[in-house]
Amino acid sequence: MSLSELLIIVLIEQSSIVTALSISVIFFLVLLILGLRKSYILRKESDKLSETFTIDTEDEKKVYKDFTEGHMYDNNH
Repeated sequence: MSLSELLIIVLIEQSSIVTALSISVIFFLVLLILGLRKSYILRKESDKLSETFTIDTEDEKKVYKDFTEGHMYDNNH
């Protein structure tokens, strides 16, 4: 084997390694982008649910007002 043939083999191996690494990087970047998108959507939904939960708890904190003291109920105390 001559030096030029050996150099060509090394370059072919190097280019195939670079190709494999590039495919791997692209694959994991796609996974990262999908994960970030899902995280953003879940955070938005969580904020919306938290907001509705605080509205519900504010309704529960209101003081009970007895509505039976009106004229329709015969409470002559």
